[in-house]
Formats: sequence, structure tokens, C-alpha cells
Amino acid sequence: MKDFIPVSPAQFHSPQFKSPPIVTCRQLVSKTTTAVGRPILDGIDCSLDRGDFVALVGLNGAGKSSLLRAIAGLLTLKTGEIDWDNLKDAHQSPQLAMIFQGGALVPQLSALDNILCGNLGRYSFWQTIKGWPLADRRAGIELLDRFSLADYADRRVDRLSGGQQQRVAIARALWQSPDILLADEPTTGLDILAAREVMETLSRLHREGMTVVAVLHDLHLATVYARTAIIVDRGRVVYQGTANNLVDLFPQLISV
Repeated sequence: MKDFIPVSPAQFHSPQFKSPPIVTCRQLVSKTTTAVGRPILDGIDCSLDRGDFVALVGLNGAGKSSLLRAIAGLLTLKTGEIDWDNLKDAHQSPQLAMIFQGGALVPQLSALDNILCGNLGRYSFWQTIKGWPLADRRAGIELLDRFSLADYADRRVDRLSGGQQQRVAIARALWQSPDILLADEPTTGLDILAAREVMETLSRLHREGMTVVAVLHDLHLATVYARTAIIVDRGRVVYQGTANNLVDLFPQLISV
């Protein structure tokens, strides 16, 4: 795991604190189209600043999750480009980790096993057969403890609450030591308290210096926790700026 350099939350909201973009999207057009033939991403222009907390918001089908998947390299583009730290060499790009809708955990496995599977590619075939290295098991438990889940390390995740499962999913993403954490609707299906718990976790990671990008449906949560909002409407970015007053701003910018 990487050590994150703590940054004061006040610095993030200070006009003097402005980091260069860590990701720049230029005129992204997806190969995938809607039922009426319009590309799901239809000329997306936006940028993500290092150390920012960005909320992607919009109506259902607007292209929020598709934009997140494009940034993660999981969506095929017809045209456009994504630059990483002004570098076009993908081998030098920042490390990404993604939390999928619903967490995408393996329900039959324990919380600890799910975390260690988060970086399965670094283990040999025989290591996965014989069991996880002891040092990694200890590190995984320490990571779970960071999310108050160490007591549940050996419990199957399908026996955990929705909020606990989502925190396991976040821990699994962190096991990959990412520079950018992408979260696709991390509060979907959770009750009010569990959703707040998940957002508090993402907020804490942001305060520690992590770049966080989350697709959110709840404008109130986006206003409270995000610093920057990107509003997507019909495959295009119609707003990128402060996340303040989204409840008032949103209806003025989207097409219904």
C-alpha cells in the first residue's frame, strides 16, 4: 500500500490550491449508441484535477457510468483521446482502481479473500492454490481494520450488511494502491445511514490525498461531499465546476 500525504481539507477549498489535471478527456465519442442511434458519449470534454473529489451527476442514461468506464479503459471509443498527466503513454499513466455498482464482490468468499483478489495478477498460479502469503494476509487485515472490519475478515461477504460490503469493495480497490479511485454509484441500494458511511469513507480518502471520482444520483450527497461536479446530459458535459448548490443548478442545465 502507498502512503498518502495528508492534505488539509481547507487547502482543497482554497482558491490558491489548484493542481494540474491528472486526466484530460477530449471529444470522447463512444462506439456504443443509444436506442435512437446517438453515441452514449457524444463529444465529452472534461478534466480531473489531482487530489480532487469529483461527482459525476445526471439523469439515468445520460452517460455518467459510461464516462467513468471510459476513463477506466473499459469502454471502447470511436474517437477522442484521454491524456494522463499530459502523458499519452499509457504505461506511464496513473494507477486506477474501480468500485463497480453493487461492489462486484465474490459472495462465497470472505472479506479478506475478496480484498486479496483485488490484485490477483501479482500472484503466481501456485500461490493462489496454496493460499495467500502470510505477510499479505496480515496487510489485508490491517486494511480491513482501517475500515472497522477486521473482526469480519473471515466472514463471507454475503453475510455482511450492504454498507459493510461496500466498504470491503473500497478496501479491495485500495489494495491495488491506486492514484485515482473510481466509484460507480457507490451508495445505490443502501439505506441512509449506510450511504452516509460509504460517503464518509470516500471523503476520508480524499482528505488523505486520494483523487476520487464517483457517479452519484443523490444531488445532496454530491453537494456535501464532492468539491467538483460534472453534470452529464445526453452524452455531453454541460457543466464542470463547484459542487455547491447542485439542487438549484441541476434542473437549469439538463434536458427533460
